[in-house]
Amino acid sequence: MLRRNSFRLPRHPASVGLARRRVRDHLTDWGHGPDDEALADAVLLVSELATNVIRHGPFQEREFEVAVTALADGSALIEVSDDGGPEPRLRAVDESAEAGRGLHVVENVSAAWGVWSRGRHGKTVWALVQATP
Repeated sequence: MLRRNSFRLPRHPASVGLARRRVRDHLTDWGHGPDDEALADAVLLVSELATNVIRHGPFQEREFEVAVTALADGSALIEVSDDGGPEPRLRAVDESAEAGRGLHVVENVSAAWGVWSRGRHGKTVWALVQATP
């Protein structure tokens, strides 16, 4: 069974924690247990992607959207959409740098990730979390 939920949050640092809780709650309601690695990975990914919107999204943007989809095989698709145009890209990060590792986390935790253009309405950054056996 495919289940999906999306919600909008204000572009504010407190929204990152709220996005984590909402994704955790939805996936738990849909059958992911508290010890499920896929649940922990999905929560981490939404945290990284929401943080990117807060830090790098357009200043005039007041809200962003988060969507979580539970797939039939137990995998989860996380999507975070904003009105910003530039696509996020992995960049080289010095080991002493205090920031810039978010997409490296996304790259290493997700089975796949990418960016969908929404034309003049911005972009959606998505990440797929594989179900754990």
